[in-house]
Amino acid sequence: MSEENINDKITEIINKDDVVLFMKGTPVFPQCGFSSTVVDVLSHVGAPFQSYNILEDEALREGIKTFSNWPTIPQLYVKGEFVGGCDIIREMYSEGELSDLLKDKGIATEA
Repeated sequence: MSEENINDKITEIINKDDVVLFMKGTPVFPQCGFSSTVVDVLSHVGAPFQSYNILEDEALREGIKTFSNWPTIPQLYVKGEFVGGCDIIREMYSEGELSDLLKDKGIATEA
């Protein structure tokens, strides 16, 4: 898949759902500790999210790194905007900033 095509696919993915997590594995069976941590944080704040397992799609795995200019997975997008990876999400959560961001973007959480 060309870089242009994968970028179009990623744009479509991140605009389809309010909260999108590109991760290794699935929320039920994460394949790395960092992905597991972000799933736990999102679950704790009660944010509904759509996940994409980058281990199942080589073009997506490489393309998302270029798309975001961020070299690692997981990657979280809210309302089509890149928020960050595990360390950023964990820090935002501990400071209360993640809940504020979700609320500011109009995303209902269960927490």
